[in-house]
Amino acid sequence: MIYIVIGFLWLSICLYVILGGADFGAGIVELFTKKNARHKTKEIMYESIAPVWEANHMWLIIAIVILFVGFPEIYTTLSTYLHIPLVLMLLGIIARGTAFTFRHYDAVKDKWQVIYTQIFYFSSLLTPFFLGLIAAATVSHSINPDATHFLDLYIFSWFNAFGIAVGLFTISICAYLASVFALRETTDRLELGLMIKKSKQTMIFVVIAGILVFFTAYISDIPLLTWVFSKPLGIMATLFATIALGLILRAMNRRKLLPVRALAGFQVIMILVAATYQHNPNIILLGNGQHLSLLEHVASSKTISALGWALILGSLFILPFLFYLMISFSKQRK
Repeated sequence: MIYIVIGFLWLSICLYVILGGADFGAGIVELFTKKNARHKTKEIMYESIAPVWEANHMWLIIAIVILFVGFPEIYTTLSTYLHIPLVLMLLGIIARGTAFTFRHYDAVKDKWQVIYTQIFYFSSLLTPFFLGLIAAATVSHSINPDATHFLDLYIFSWFNAFGIAVGLFTISICAYLASVFALRETTDRLELGLMIKKSKQTMIFVVIAGILVFFTAYISDIPLLTWVFSKPLGIMATLFATIALGLILRAMNRRKLLPVRALAGFQVIMILVAATYQHNPNIILLGNGQHLSLLEHVASSKTISALGWALILGSLFILPFLFYLMISFSKQRK
């Protein structure tokens, strides 16, 4: 049953990165669009994220509940040493959702619309940045429970060069997902050309940010290159992600957009596999040489069994209705 629970944890993280990433990326893409094209971009992005913007945080909640119930030591470590970026990330999620709602549904259109829009933009930008900082801290050996100074315990455990690079990479991934997901929401050639241009620009940003991640990992003595390229699985995952990128470019150039969302989601999964499989199931690598493992630091077998059955039964009810929700609200604009 432990592997079922771990599988649900992995699935929820992947879906949150993909769907939540596209959600955050909508605000990022709109922020970095020229003012004369911003209104059109806003309309396209709204159509793209409308089916998932409210539901995607469900995957984050599921991941948190799994950690809290099934892996309490891991949950405690994360919420203790990374409480600052976690709180900032959660505040960003709240601010973004609130601003998005009022920006679109406020009965009175006045100067507050400008404030809502700015909150939407910058919370969309900063929230995935803090998510990247948190992810980087778990594998960079920067969390050191033996540290005695406040800065070492609660600041430098996440605020460092590698964390900032991963945060920027997360931002670029979100913008890339939003741009690619929005391709099928365009109504004419001009709109499609605009979103294809955005998609290609964000592809470049992803590559640049990825190189920065490897560079900062090297200067920080984090064996990221070894994790990714020392075994066949990492090489294959990287190769598959690259092939998917080529297929997306080909589909965009030929205006055959049906598979682009699936390919982009597959790309992100392959990136996560390449970066994490080497130290799996060790989910947190600590600065004192120890680690926290999903197989070793786990709740009692009865708790895991109950959690596993709850996840299985819950998915039977939730997933079909979620799929129905996306089918009902997601329509291709014509």
